Amino acid sequence: MDTLVFVIGGMLAAATSILFASLGETVSERAGVLNLSVEGMMATGAAAAFGIATLSGSHALGFIGGGLAAGLLSMVFAALVLVFYANQVAAGLAVGILGLGISAFIGKPFEGNTIEKIPKLDIPGLSDVVLVGPILFHHDVMVYLACAMIFIVAYVLKRTQLGRMIRAVGENPQAAASNGIPVRLVRCGAIGFGGFMAGIGGAYLSTAYTALWAEGLISGRGWIAVALVVFGSWLPFRVALGAYLFGGISLLELSLQSHGVKLPSQLLSASPYLVTILLLAFISRDQYRLRLSRPMALGQTYRNES
Repeated sequence: MDTLVFVIGGMLAAATSILFASLGETVSERAGVLNLSVEGMMATGAAAAFGIATLSGSHALGFIGGGLAAGLLSMVFAALVLVFYANQVAAGLAVGILGLGISAFIGKPFEGNTIEKIPKLDIPGLSDVVLVGPILFHHDVMVYLACAMIFIVAYVLKRTQLGRMIRAVGENPQAAASNGIPVRLVRCGAIGFGGFMAGIGGAYLSTAYTALWAEGLISGRGWIAVALVVFGSWLPFRVALGAYLFGGISLLELSLQSHGVKLPSQLLSASPYLVTILLLAFISRDQYRLRLSRPMALGQTYRNES
């Protein structure tokens, strides 16, 4: 029973940082922009949020600062690919490395420091329900916000005029421009939203989940967030499923270690990443389904907006 509560309940919190980042990347890719700098943006957001939260004593300011810091970094990427027509893959890798360097610089004075975590919410009448209460109703507010963002992003992409514009520029930017859609502006907004969400994901990791700063804190989660967008076929609910699966596996590793499972600790630590890779390999076999789901203009440079 305790193990079940630990894994399933903890899965929601463990997945939150990746969920924010992967939802932001989903919007960016649906607009036709492949942003591989998510790792660096998460790291920048994590370092900025931790520093601001430490100095101000406010988690809210930390999250805002972390999101804005990563959002500003995303504008560097936007300028490279939308103004100077740089290759999206090369620009993403370069900005990602820049973000890791910025995070190391910002976080250096706070290396090894800890702060108080965001308090968990106690929902009267629900938090004490056997099994269900500890799993679903004993988390901090950002966990619930991440869950809400799944529905918000899905609704915006599918049901709103803005979502139709995002999808249009991701499928055929030339046709979208001929219909009066400002392709560069829409893509810039999608990139900025993706960067802000990556920053929030990094901020959650440093100020709420671990509540400490150490260089290398993100530890590949940005790359997993990018991979989960493919795993989820660019659909928010499927992306969220992948994020929660990753979070559950990462906690299952800790649970197995606590129960004395005789496996190398390195293998257990790598298990969430290995499972994600295996799932992606399995899904990528169905090339027809991937072609149907993939935005047609993903990764393509757009030059001729009229």
